[in-house]
Amino acid sequence: MTMAFDYKKEYKEFYLPPKTPGIVMVPAMNFLAVRGQGDPNEEGGAYKQALEMLYGVAFTIKMSKKGKHQPEGYFDYVVPPLEGLWWQEGICGVDYAHKKDFQWISLIRLPEFVTKEVFHWAIQEAAEKKQRDFSKVEFFPWEEGLCVQCMHIGPYDDEPAAVAAMEEYTKNQGYEEDFGENRFHHEIYLSDVRRCKPEKLKTVIRHPVRRML
Repeated sequence: MTMAFDYKKEYKEFYLPPKTPGIVMVPAMNFLAVRGQGDPNEEGGAYKQALEMLYGVAFTIKMSKKGKHQPEGYFDYVVPPLEGLWWQEGICGVDYAHKKDFQWISLIRLPEFVTKEVFHWAIQEAAEKKQRDFSKVEFFPWEEGLCVQCMHIGPYDDEPAAVAAMEEYTKNQGYEEDFGENRFHHEIYLSDVRRCKPEKLKTVIRHPVRRML
């Protein structure tokens, strides 16, 4: 029996970096995305609804192998981890003390066989099966480019220490942070927050950088 393709294992440099910061060049990828704003911890809030929509479409695509509509080039795969892009107006990076001000884009990476046509089919299929509106889910091509990243282990609220280490490393290597259009504070969630103790949560933190002039 062939093993399902697992992006985390096949692309360890993007999903399993060490706890010490490093520079990485991230290529173009396609994602499912839902945009929103506000505190991600709010019960029944926009963020929780966004995740339900993302996973609804992601699993519709994964399970298409069992239906009549198997996309061309389909291969069996593990649904990649949830990711998030975070920013706040007028702030470079993020301020964890004011979560209600967060703007975010929640993401799940798409396998390479998912074209825009397959995406549109999956939105329609998910809407019919689950009897809910998936129109907020978008096809999101994105090339992240040059970044600094590290693995953070522990609660999300302890991330500033990891971010500070990344900033120091960035400067020492002759780079500077490069937030701006399409350049965000980026997190990849490798643990299920419902099943994992806060001190064991694994999160990849990634920031855009550029060479200092």
